[in-house]
Order: sequence, then structure tokens, then C-alpha cells
Amino acid sequence: MTPDPRINSLLDQTNRLFLKKRFREAISFYDEILKIDQNHLNVLNNKGYALSKLGNYSDALACYDKALRINPTDMSVLINKISALRKVGEHKKAIEYCDIILNINPNYNVVLYHKERILHSIGRYEESILCCDKILKDYPENGDVLFDKSTSLALLEKFNESISNLEKAIRSGNQFKIKAQKSKAFEKLLSNQRFQKLVS
Repeated sequence: MTPDPRINSLLDQTNRLFLKKRFREAISFYDEILKIDQNHLNVLNNKGYALSKLGNYSDALACYDKALRINPTDMSVLINKISALRKVGEHKKAIEYCDIILNINPNYNVVLYHKERILHSIGRYEESILCCDKILKDYPENGDVLFDKSTSLALLEKFNESISNLEKAIRSGNQFKIKAQKSKAFEKLLSNQRFQKLVS
């Protein structure tokens, strides 16, 4: 099938708006393209992403679902769907989608990151730490993951291990010192001298 020249022209304009984070305007262009080709996978995915950025997760999920009916294994759409499900608190579904991908590729770090955050947010700290450890095998100095692991360890009252991971996180970026000062996960460590010294 020959690509429709109108679509290419609209896509050029839309991509410029998208990169400038002018999501509302981009969506109106995506809708124009979908009038011409209602099954345009990338447009459905990008429209979903733009809707997510505007906080409209239900319409975003509808776009992702339509895209997945066209191609059920598109990784970009699946990951965007996991992110949107996470934002609306559909944790069980989000984990199911993570597991679909991880069964195919157990070391898909982007998906492991989503999964560890979801597991942490629902109090499954041991499992969250297992995901963190898998990511840290590839990226031992990833501050975000070290920080998440540290908070899970603190909530499990494994305080020395928690502080050691926090120390590594802070070495990778000073923003984690500020995050630690504000995080409720470390409440039981507030009087711990090693912790105080680390975050002061």
C-alpha cells in the first residue's frame, strides 16, 4: 500500500509539536491522521502518550488497547500501557503486562524498573528488591534504582543494608540526599547517626 502523502505531511507537523511538548495541538493532528488511517500504529501509540502527558489516562489506555489489537507484541505500546496503568493504580494489570514481556526477555531493564516501582508502591518490598538487583547487575551505579532499593530495605528494617545502598545512590547524584531527607521510608532511621551524617 502506497503511503498517503497527506499523512506524511501531517506527521511532520505533529512530530514538531510533540517534541515541543505541545501535546494538545499534537493530538488534534493525530486525530486528523486517524481519520485517514484509523489503524496507524505509531499514531495511536503517540496519541496515547500525549494523552498520558495531559493526565488523560483512560483515553490513553483506549489508544494503547486499539494499537495492541493491531500488534499485540509492540514493545513501545506495551511499555506505555504499563506506565499508564501504573499511574491509574491498576497495579495488578500493570504487573501482568510486565510479566508478559519479562517472560520473553527477563532482563528488559525498562520493564524491570516499572515492575520494581509498582511492587514497591503496593508493599511487596522483597520482590521489588529482586527487580532492583537484576537492573543493578547491568547498571550498578543507577541512582534511581539504588535509592528505590534503599527505601525498600528501610521499610523491611534492614537498616545497614539500606544505608549502604543510599550511600551509593548519593555518590551517583546529590539529589538523592534531598530525596532521602523528604522520604517517609527513612522515618525509623532519623536518629541513626550514620544516616544523619549521610543526608546532612
